[in-house]
Amino acid sequence: MPILREAPKEAEIVSHRLMLRAGMIRQEAAGIYAWLPLGLRVLNNITRIIREEQERAGSVELLMPTIQLADLWRESGRYDAYGKEMLRIRDRHDREMLYGPTNEEMVTEIFRSSVRSYKDLPKNLYHIQWKFRDEVRPRFGVMRSREFLMKDGYSFDLDAAGARVSYNRMVVAYLRTFARLGLKAIPMAADTGPIGGDLSHEFIILAKTGESEVFCHSDYLEFATPEATVNFDDAAELQGLVDRWTSLYAATEEKHDEAAFAAVPEDKRLSARGIEVGHIFYFGTKYSESMKAYVTGPDGKDVPVHMGSYGIGPSRLAAAIIEAGHDDAGIIWPDAVAPFKVGLVNLKPGDQATDAACDDIYAKLTSQGIDVLYDDTDDRAGAKFATMDLIGLPWRLVVGPKGLAAGTVELKRRDGGAAEAVSIDSALARLIG
Repeated sequence: MPILREAPKEAEIVSHRLMLRAGMIRQEAAGIYAWLPLGLRVLNNITRIIREEQERAGSVELLMPTIQLADLWRESGRYDAYGKEMLRIRDRHDREMLYGPTNEEMVTEIFRSSVRSYKDLPKNLYHIQWKFRDEVRPRFGVMRSREFLMKDGYSFDLDAAGARVSYNRMVVAYLRTFARLGLKAIPMAADTGPIGGDLSHEFIILAKTGESEVFCHSDYLEFATPEATVNFDDAAELQGLVDRWTSLYAATEEKHDEAAFAAVPEDKRLSARGIEVGHIFYFGTKYSESMKAYVTGPDGKDVPVHMGSYGIGPSRLAAAIIEAGHDDAGIIWPDAVAPFKVGLVNLKPGDQATDAACDDIYAKLTSQGIDVLYDDTDDRAGAKFATMDLIGLPWRLVVGPKGLAAGTVELKRRDGGAAEAVSIDSALARLIG
């Protein structure tokens, strides 16, 4: 944990400053970062939640390589069209290859080589893999980097109706995912960009440091997250949830309609800065036709499958969560993604009673599966507290000789709670319970 006491000059936004100061990341080249132990723990917690919600929705995980053959992209017509953001390379045999910015072509090739009949549909495959896009101006740390971690999923259906059900599954799965990450994400009509298609939504969280302006009905902020009991096999239930979450006005800057926004009651119009944390697309047979990904239909005829793609950026999410949750002292992590749940501070390392109490607390918490960061360094108390506030762990538990003599320790919640003097048993009960 290489903690920095001063804000790095190169960091333009809060998340970049705090991630560098907290020792989460280190820049190795423009737009390319190493994820240090603290940052990696956060990233792993984010991907764990993404996986759980993808699997709840019926998606199946695989892993595709980062390096792809240029010929696949020529089949789809995107190799020359994609632009300079694609890092093009040649291997020792002079074969044209690329560092994948996305995986529509590769997953289509995998699908067409192994699925032949409509009876094997629908399918929704996803992976969590590093991508590279050679941004002309990488900035804002991992918010807009050249190398980034991406959860990209791909659905395959017989027809448009089935594809819409797959799309709806991902809308609901994404709403649940972001809520579990401590974020209120609003699905907004969005431009499809170079991926193509005619149906697209960006999932936007509102933050003062957002990269673009967004417009929506303020009631979205009060909508309840879909429950874990959602039946992802019930098309009508899914459609009802999606209809509700798209019933009010919500659009990114590119898709903003002033007339439609003006029809929203004035006291409900919300114009704010937003951060994109997910993007989903339905693009029909765009790739299956050009790459001949056909299945035999019920009538015995071969038909191109209907496809969609669904992206979440876990590395970008780490920064977005910080943008949404911080104060002047540092990061405020939601419990679900925090690198540790508890910061245990020993105020007098070397003192027999204090060391013994800390060791006992540490053992009892970890035996219950609670991640504890134990600070037994020789730093001053103020420096230790500042570090704990900076890295943003949900709870701080302070053990010192004076408190122990009175039979208490100090327990404090990071998100605004006051420090309390409580017994060790009481502190353990609250942290474990």
